[in-house]
Parts: sequence; structure tokens; C-alpha cells
Amino acid sequence: MNSPIIQLLVLAGIAVFLILKLARVLGTRDGFEGQVNREDVITPAPQAKRIGSLEVIDGGPDRDITDHVAEDTNAAGALAEMKRIDKNFNVTEFLQGAREAYEWILMAFENGNLEEIKDYLSDEVYAAFEAVIRERESEGLTVEVEFAGLRKFRLLDAVFIHETKSAMLTVHFIGELCSIVKNADGEIVEGKKGHPVRQDDYWTFQRTMGSNDPNWLLVATSS
Repeated sequence: MNSPIIQLLVLAGIAVFLILKLARVLGTRDGFEGQVNREDVITPAPQAKRIGSLEVIDGGPDRDITDHVAEDTNAAGALAEMKRIDKNFNVTEFLQGAREAYEWILMAFENGNLEEIKDYLSDEVYAAFEAVIRERESEGLTVEVEFAGLRKFRLLDAVFIHETKSAMLTVHFIGELCSIVKNADGEIVEGKKGHPVRQDDYWTFQRTMGSNDPNWLLVATSS
């Protein structure tokens, strides 16, 4: 075998070796060369959009709203507007706060101690509570009360007034109180000691959405 042929075979062998080595280092490409690994794709966050008056997240409506009111109601639309204006507003968190406020305000009223809750009552509610307390005092009546527990509570309605950005939320509370009323001689004239009685209340709380004051005022009560 002459020298030129030998040199050609050697060069061919080197070329094959380099091709195989490059294949191992770079890998092979099958199909679309521009195809991207799915794990490398960054999926955009779900975008909010509107269906009617209710803002929803891709994949379903806002559960913070629909867990408490039906999505096709005026109340749902009002809650959506509240959340749009005040990004810190959360319906579930509001209800937890309302639950705590219910016991606190109710006990303060029953014990005749309005000063500690005055800043959380509208002028009308404060005046109504004060009138009841003054009437009891004028009749020589005293009340001994113990909060036995809150059995149920739910958001009943929501209203939003665009012009004033005023939000009003009505909550239905069902609680139990152990309450007795005594006359000036210390005799029980109402209630039975250790015997809880159902307390059925509808309270409306009001706040201006987007304001610096985070507190809700109790603006109406009914039983």
C-alpha cells in the first residue's frame, strides 16, 4: 500500500473520531431544532379579568368572594369593587374580625361599658345603646351576663356606594348568652342562671374603602 493511500486512511479515521466525540459532547437533534424543554418555560401568573361585575382569576372566580356569597349577585359585585379599590381588603379576614368584634361589643353593651367601644360605633348606634342602658338604670335593674359562644355567623349582604366609596357589610350572628336581670332588691326578674339563651342579631358595618382608617364602624343593629 503506497504512502498517499495510508495518509488518506489515517485522515479519514481522525475525522470519524472527531465526529463521534462531538456527538457525545453536543448531543443529537431530532425533530424541530428550535424546540424548547417544557421545564425551561416560565408560565405567566394568572391574569385577573372581569365577568360581568365580578373580577375573577383565570381558572375560576375569586374564592374569597364566592365562599361567602353567590357569584351572580349584587353582593358579589359590591365585594369585587371593594377589593378593586382597597387591595388590602379581604372578605374572610373581615368576617374573622367581625366575629371577634361581636362578642366584644355585645359584652361591653350588656355590662354598660360603652366608653371602650365608643370609637367603633356610629353616633346612632351609640345613642341607641346608651338609651337602653339608661333605661335599665332608671328602673334599678342590673344585668349579669356571660357569653356562652357564637354558634353561627355569615355574611348576609354587601353594598358599595361608588360616589362616596362607602362599603356596608351586613353579618348575621347567632350566639348564646347566659343572662339574668335583677331588680333593685337583687331578685331575678328575667332569665335563669346557667341557662343559655339564643341571641339572633343582624349587624351592619361601614367603612370608606381606600381610607387610612382601617376600622369598621357598627352602623346598624336589628334582631
